[in-house]
Amino acid sequence: MAVKKINSALISVFHKDGLEPIIHALNKLGVTIYSTGGTQKFIEEKGVPVKTVEGLTSYPSILDGRVKTLHPKVFGGILARREADHLEQLNHYEIPEIDLVIVDLYPFEETVASTDDENAIIEKIDIGGISLIRAAAKNFKDVVVIPSKAEYSILLELLENKEGSTSLEDRKNLARRAFSVSSHYDTHIFNYFDGGEATAFKSSVGEAQTLRYGENPHQDAQFFGQLDDIFDNLGGKAVSYNNLVDIDAAVNLMAEFETSDPTFAVLKHTNSCGLATRSTTLEAWKAALAGDNISAFGGILISNSTIDLATAQEIDKIFYEVLIAPDFASDALEFLQKKKKRILLRIKSFHRNQNSFKSLLNGVIQQNTDLKQDMRADLKTVTKKAPTDAQVDDLLFASIAVKHLKSNGIALIKNKQLIGMGCGQTSRVDALKQAIAKAKQFGFDVEGAVMASDAFFPFPDCVEIADLAGVQAVIQPGGSIKDQLSIDYCDGHDMAMVMTGTRHFKH
Repeated sequence: MAVKKINSALISVFHKDGLEPIIHALNKLGVTIYSTGGTQKFIEEKGVPVKTVEGLTSYPSILDGRVKTLHPKVFGGILARREADHLEQLNHYEIPEIDLVIVDLYPFEETVASTDDENAIIEKIDIGGISLIRAAAKNFKDVVVIPSKAEYSILLELLENKEGSTSLEDRKNLARRAFSVSSHYDTHIFNYFDGGEATAFKSSVGEAQTLRYGENPHQDAQFFGQLDDIFDNLGGKAVSYNNLVDIDAAVNLMAEFETSDPTFAVLKHTNSCGLATRSTTLEAWKAALAGDNISAFGGILISNSTIDLATAQEIDKIFYEVLIAPDFASDALEFLQKKKKRILLRIKSFHRNQNSFKSLLNGVIQQNTDLKQDMRADLKTVTKKAPTDAQVDDLLFASIAVKHLKSNGIALIKNKQLIGMGCGQTSRVDALKQAIAKAKQFGFDVEGAVMASDAFFPFPDCVEIADLAGVQAVIQPGGSIKDQLSIDYCDGHDMAMVMTGTRHFKH
């Protein structure tokens, strides 16, 4: 029979919040409740009758609570199919049917995040609870499983609106959720024991959000994760797949300027077409926009400082998809919210994943995320002429800018402003020519600028082209067998060059 009535329940939970209305609803429906330990005590304190698991099994909780529910009289009542043969065995062994299992597992993830104490972590590996979840989910044709407190509201609705009756669809949906909970739990346990060795690829992220479509309208797409942990959504339409990809690129870029003076960036297709640091947010916005006011149309805008009304009014003069900032002045927010489709995000933290991965061929590749930021101490002057302090500031700025461009990438910087960039080119020479052309297109004088390259120069052609355009200092990782040719050219043309020893390819 597809519809089943809940007559008995086993409850064993770590977190008790949200449980009280459920036990009162079960009691109102005359459901027999079994429990043990802290959960049993909680139910009793609420004045609801409860039978002990120890009374059912004739065994106490033993081994400091490690063994409570692991007994045939518990699991038999959960796993038994409601068919003649199984029911006869239950009757023979005096095992009651259990129609509902409510579990909330020991907080393993939270414990790992809060302590390095191995003993404390190991004790938070739930054994009985995970077994109860799997058993009840396996027997979903007859048993309702509530695998975490996230499903409490679903159960309460079933109890109040259906008087404890459930359909096969209800139970199968909860079983799906149960195996999601158990697999997620086991994934985190494995990753703890794996200790970063990456002996197998296992990742688990809950909370799926269906997106309008993927990169293109004919592609389905989902986002897995909790965006609310990172952003407050202050207005606008739902974010799309492409929005999210660009937002991620924007956050990763601006994370490197989180503590800098006001900095603004404009991104299109994950590449920054505008980037500048200034003494005020408004000046930073104007300088970033000046870098390429054409590509900025429909772009992703991000700031490391509060958006005030004056800046908001200037931003409003162009069409953009998303605006991200740590905060918005109240009058600025009121003004910006008049455009109902513009996505406004207040960023809570500049989160960057320690590892990144992508699916390809018949598997997955994973790597440590490139979180290396080139610092003054990393710079090795390889030319006779050393860069000035002001040039060093620009070179470090340029290093960040080029790191976040698609390879091959070149960034031209002048006074902490991106004046030209070339990216995604099959030739580094083409990337440089693109950067110079962009700078000239938008009215910049390249004379006195610095240049950054995401990888080494295999030949001296790039430094020669840069020199002819007016570039006076260069930052690059080095590592080519022909590095000396580029160094010699710089020495012969009064240019400064520093090497970092760190390549920043981005594919």
